[in-house]
Amino acid sequence: MVKKSIILGALVSTLILSATAHADDKFTLGRTILLEHGKHAAKVPLLVCRYTNAIQIKAERELDLRKAVVKFQNGESKTFNFYRGFDKDEFSAWRYFGKRRCVKSIDVYGNSEGSKAGVRVYGKEKD
Repeated sequence: MVKKSIILGALVSTLILSATAHADDKFTLGRTILLEHGKHAAKVPLLVCRYTNAIQIKAERELDLRKAVVKFQNGESKTFNFYRGFDKDEFSAWRYFGKRRCVKSIDVYGNSEGSKAGVRVYGKEKD
């Protein structure tokens, strides 16, 4: 009886944890670092293309973000302009492509408020 209740408890906790892990359907496409006087793009290369229909950017430190250029597998690209400052741990709004696309790389343009600032780019599993 004790063995059955332990197994049942493990099953219930697994179901609860898996439901909360997939609640927002957000995944990390990649991360990069912006420099204080960065004039060139900070590249987020992806080893394999990832399908998503939108991106969201998170500033891991204070930074000024100008734009992000998303490059797709078919050679096309889409530019999202931001031209604003982000505080530490601040997220941008979701920027949509119009349909699910295979992302190959992302170029992020901006400057950090300190010597360097991390940037994390997220994608969405589903809309």
